[in-house]
Amino acid sequence: MSDTARKKPFVLGLTGSIGMGKSATAAMFAARFVPVHDADAAVHALYGPGGAAAEAIGAAFPGTLAPDGGVDRTRLRDAVLGRPDRLATLEGLVHPLVRAAGHAFLERHAAAPLVLLDVPLLYETGGETRCDAVLVVTAPPAVQRARVLARPGMTEAAFEAIRAKQMPDAEKRARADYVIDTSLGFAAAEAEVARIVARISDQAGHR
Repeated sequence: MSDTARKKPFVLGLTGSIGMGKSATAAMFAARFVPVHDADAAVHALYGPGGAAAEAIGAAFPGTLAPDGGVDRTRLRDAVLGRPDRLATLEGLVHPLVRAAGHAFLERHAAAPLVLLDVPLLYETGGETRCDAVLVVTAPPAVQRARVLARPGMTEAAFEAIRAKQMPDAEKRARADYVIDTSLGFAAAEAEVARIVARISDQAGHR
């Protein structure tokens, strides 16, 4: 089969606002042997010692590097919190590198029938254009707030700042091809993941 005739993976984008259960849902796909690209993990690698983004971030935001040369994420968060201009500068540095990591992932898994792109800011960065469909995970506002504020070091101010830069949950759900409410329990989410994988696998087999 020629390169032009070879089938490409069905690319499913996974997104959701903070505290909605996105990581747990991604793990459910991974358990079904679906290759998963974790954009947050890619950012951690970029921010780490020797990471492709660390030196540029240190130059743009003096005082935000740790002694090992990686980015001190707490200092960086403090440097951009409430400063849209600084946040835009940071995103301009990091987002192209994250997209490149996602492209490399797709190249590595070109033979897979289905791959998952786990991207927190998928809609906000236009990442849905790389996907054949999008799954949004959701939960009621009270559940979301309780989950997030239970995280070590999280404050109300930080939570609200994060939410402010994310597309409203209702808009994400309206634009999604699939929606999973993670507040309904592990078993319900697992069943939905199984249904989605089966449906997409069937579609991919007929493309």
